[in-house]
Amino acid sequence: MQTRQAYAQLGAVSATAELRPDSESPKRQLVLDAAAELFMAQGYGAVSMDAIARAAGVSKATLYAHFSSKEQLFARIIGDACRQKIAVAEFLPADTLDVQAALVAVGGRILRFLLEDRALAIHRVVISESLRFPELGRAFFDNGPALFRQTFGEWLKAQTAAGRLLVADTDMAADQFIGLLRNGLYLRATLGLAHPSEAEIDAVVTSAVEVFLRAYGTDW
Repeated sequence: MQTRQAYAQLGAVSATAELRPDSESPKRQLVLDAAAELFMAQGYGAVSMDAIARAAGVSKATLYAHFSSKEQLFARIIGDACRQKIAVAEFLPADTLDVQAALVAVGGRILRFLLEDRALAIHRVVISESLRFPELGRAFFDNGPALFRQTFGEWLKAQTAAGRLLVADTDMAADQFIGLLRNGLYLRATLGLAHPSEAEIDAVVTSAVEVFLRAYGTDW
């Protein structure tokens, strides 16, 4: 702990020229990319912060100045991916008049993200190592599923208030929607048994939305 604090203090002074503190720093992205590649290739437990610094081509002082722990670094990888790839709020306008179209749009975006090679690889790491490293599972859940549940749940509340949906428990409904998307197609992809086509993805999304609206829609 003292070593990390020392690096963090040193980095706060010396890393400015090497790695800008803003979120758009190119070298910050190098760190995130290097860490993700190492996690996918070697697993969470086998990867050290030293190895991440070497792979990213930055000093340990710089690394600790921006990410105080491997857990924080992993959480940022998940959070950034979810915000950049899914951007759920963009597909869920509160004043939408076509709930079905909005659900199809967000469902398609989510499922395609979940089926990306990198997302599948990270998910495998979490499943295989979260029992040994509980912080890994927590970082994944808080910055992925929980983040979606909050955003999607707020939208469900707005649609219920507007009379377009009837949702009593938004957390449960959000989990159910994701569950409908992550059906057998997603499981086969996770196991490396399938490479879904666009038509297959669209079919899963369409079916998921129809089932969801039969449960919570006002006109179904």
